[in-house]
Amino acid sequence: FNNMPVTIIGHQKGRSIDENLKCQFGMASPEGYRKGMRLMKQAEKFHRPIITFIDTPGAYPGISSEENGIGEAIGQSLMMMSDLKVPIIVIITGEGGSGGALALSIGDHLAMLENAVYSVLSPEGFASILWKDVKGERIEEACEVMKMTAEDLYHYGIIDEIIKEPLGGMTTNPAIVYRNIRKVIREQLDILVPMDVKTLIRKRYNRYRKIGEWKNG
Repeated sequence: FNNMPVTIIGHQKGRSIDENLKCQFGMASPEGYRKGMRLMKQAEKFHRPIITFIDTPGAYPGISSEENGIGEAIGQSLMMMSDLKVPIIVIITGEGGSGGALALSIGDHLAMLENAVYSVLSPEGFASILWKDVKGERIEEACEVMKMTAEDLYHYGIIDEIIKEPLGGMTTNPAIVYRNIRKVIREQLDILVPMDVKTLIRKRYNRYRKIGEWKNG
């Protein structure tokens, strides 16, 4: 990036049914997260900043995924990213769902496209668990309660920046969005790369510790 070596890790989705089936609709397997962790450690060894792109409804929920330890892989990724000694920039480009998204989301700066969503669970799953809604009648209500939009998440301090999209969304003019993403990456690398390791990790730790803070009235 601008002649600086970086490591990029992200979810891959397809543009057709066949491609989506091949990519499991962007749902990574345990092996995928372990591959990501290997690349993160390599980036740390060679002092390369890490940029992750999030676009997944969640981790792959199949039997093979459970057999190969998807929960353990996500947990290990969260733990590793919290302590990596290189800058980490996280960009949510579409769906940011459940542990599949969280596993690549621990970073020093978290930016989100204007029309993207980011949540600990899908609205369908939320409505099913909380209200026993099996017919999908309360999904819209679940979306409102979950506060999963970029504007809501920025308001609550969960993300650091909203990346603007053209009217109609990214697909109407991708070049504008690419330029906006590039601007965010450039600005954050200029801030984070010169930072000493102790300060970098301390700020990352404090960033997540303050999420969900509350005070007695």
